[in-house]
Amino acid sequence: MKTLKEIDMLCPCCMEKHSVKVIGVFEQTVFKNVPVSYDAECFYCDNADETFEDEQQLSSNDIAMKNAYRKEMGLLTSNQITDLRAKYGISQNDLCLLLGWGAKTVTRYESHQVQDAAHDTILRKLDSDPEWFLQLLKAAKDSLSPAAYEKYTERGTALFEKDHDTYLKSAIMSKYARFTGNTDLNGGNELSLDVVSDMIRYYANSAKVTSLFRVKLMKLLWYADALSFKRRGHSISGLVYRALRMGAVPVAYESIVELSTVNCEEIDLDDGTGYQFLPTESKDYPHLTSDDRAILDTVIRRFGKTTKNEIVETMHKEDAYVKTPLNEIIHFKYAKTLSLS
Repeated sequence: MKTLKEIDMLCPCCMEKHSVKVIGVFEQTVFKNVPVSYDAECFYCDNADETFEDEQQLSSNDIAMKNAYRKEMGLLTSNQITDLRAKYGISQNDLCLLLGWGAKTVTRYESHQVQDAAHDTILRKLDSDPEWFLQLLKAAKDSLSPAAYEKYTERGTALFEKDHDTYLKSAIMSKYARFTGNTDLNGGNELSLDVVSDMIRYYANSAKVTSLFRVKLMKLLWYADALSFKRRGHSISGLVYRALRMGAVPVAYESIVELSTVNCEEIDLDDGTGYQFLPTESKDYPHLTSDDRAILDTVIRRFGKTTKNEIVETMHKEDAYVKTPLNEIIHFKYAKTLSLS
């Protein structure tokens, strides 16, 4: 046993007031036919050479024993359930409401009762799937207070966007793995999505850039990277570009524009759907150097006010496009003859 601390109290073992030790002990028992081991805590009276537990210790030791069982059975511990709920900032009662469980079910799972495998699976899914949490929340909206609904929605949305970004970034980086170390294709820079995000926001936040839709943005990104390569021997972002019908387009562009740091809005146009990039609240660009911004400013001065068709027409005259077969990767060696300087 290990002495954790000492407390002056009326000892129920010897019925005298003295300093009683609080000790940690290693317990072994069998719960639901499963042997479990766990650390417990109790009092020790030197006078009587006896141990005893108060009500709080009895409860804590019971939870410790059942958590040991949960670990043996591959179930979430009570602390993990509490952490799950704290992650969403949701109360015990409201979580039960969302899941269609009895009002005290989660309270019991966070204390003395071990959840069954079915409920454990539901809790694990909730922990890993913020989108499902938002769906449950929407279905239960009328049963929640407006303040609670708004609070849970805000927290769930933030978690969803974080998870969504993690998935997107992983998917994007996997598509760029084959270009690692290929200076001719990546412009001598490994892809940085933080840099790409700053570049997009820099363009979108500029009052000198008008009608920033997807086609135009893709060309602005390419011109900045190509100009950087021409001036400095390396690109800004590490993006790899393919020659498509409308000009240069980054590999995995569909996923890149969905990053949560990019403010992209889908709007209806006369000829279909458009994707417009709008200003963001943040005007900080921590991943861009002053030289990077100077290059972006050069591109903005030339193309900021141009239409989509005008920048596409100019791109089509660049050696990079003329000498690259359709759908093939554009080599940065062509940046040497770029029309911008």
